[in-house]
Amino acid sequence: MSVRRITALTAAGLLAAALPLAAATGAQARPTADATVSVLHGVPGATVDVYANGKALLTDFKPGTLTDPLKLPEGEYDLKVTAAGAGAGGAAVIQANDVAVPGGANVTVVAHLNAAGKPVLTPFVNDTSKLAAGKARLTVRHTAAAPAVDVRAGGKPVFEGLTNPKEVKADLPAGTVKADVVLAGTSTVAIGPADVNLKEGTNTIVYAWGSASGKNLKLAVQSISGLHGNPSGVPGGTGGQAAQQDGGMPVWIGLLAGALVVGAGVTVVRARS
Repeated sequence: MSVRRITALTAAGLLAAALPLAAATGAQARPTADATVSVLHGVPGATVDVYANGKALLTDFKPGTLTDPLKLPEGEYDLKVTAAGAGAGGAAVIQANDVAVPGGANVTVVAHLNAAGKPVLTPFVNDTSKLAAGKARLTVRHTAAAPAVDVRAGGKPVFEGLTNPKEVKADLPAGTVKADVVLAGTSTVAIGPADVNLKEGTNTIVYAWGSASGKNLKLAVQSISGLHGNPSGVPGGTGGQAAQQDGGMPVWIGLLAGALVVGAGVTVVRARS
């Protein structure tokens, strides 16, 4: 089944499966805003089906796939991931109930491994606030069963111990930044110095997924554009399939370095067929 077909089914399924919104006041229901939602499959070696409120949304969903953005009613969703073909009553590979989808937000739900290697679901709300002229935003999310890292600028740590499932972000001058990354608490350089090109008016979101012990760490990238000026509605974006760097540590760490050169903080996507 094509990614576009999967996305169409997802939209139809979630719209049908949405829980009731807030109760009506008098004879009229309270107006609500849709959310923009995408899903990243970051569990290695598992082709799965995804259910929301008991209805099939995604079938034969393969690792490394990042879905197209969907417009969904705000509310809470019971999400269940099963082995492909197991059916709604099949054993859950991952399950999370009452996952909040806030109205008007831009959200990425990530199925991934936690630090101990157990499959989990983590929803992230993407920052789509406007950027000043000449600025770009970089967000990095650690969703891999992999060690913590420290980020250095000029050989000195500026952020220490980024762990799963934390994220960092920074608004940077558009252009190229340099930094390096070491394994947490050591001087062992994992990657760098790295050059990172950030485009004006975009939020580039980088996910590390997979497992260090399984030697299958990979990269997924999401780009949200239209953040300069005053765009109408919730911005969309483009992204890509997972990518992997040989040598154990993933490419994303180089991007992380750029985000943290100037400071640290705290997911729309078109998957390639």
